[in-house]
Amino acid sequence: MSKSVISSDKAPAAIGTYSQAVFAGDTLYLSGQLGLDPATMTLPAEFAAQCERVFANLKSVVEAAGASLDQVVKLTGVTSLSGAAWDAASHTLTL
Repeated sequence: MSKSVISSDKAPAAIGTYSQAVFAGDTLYLSGQLGLDPATMTLPAEFAAQCERVFANLKSVVEAAGASLDQVVKLTGVTSLSGAAWDAASHTLTL
């Protein structure tokens, strides 16, 4: 099976020994993304802005692979919010 590394300068560079994404055969696997702004490497203070940045980063990497978010089959999100904080912020996660 052929593998190729995918990267985008419109998303934060991988921090560590991993790639932003890898094509394995016909399947694209993306690494997790934080809500970092790739230009400043800063994290917005608000949860909603962080979510928007995460999806902008994911979109940039997917597009660098020649695909689109419309082709995503599975997405797993992780957050440390819980209880009332989660209830207040969860509406932000509509894809």
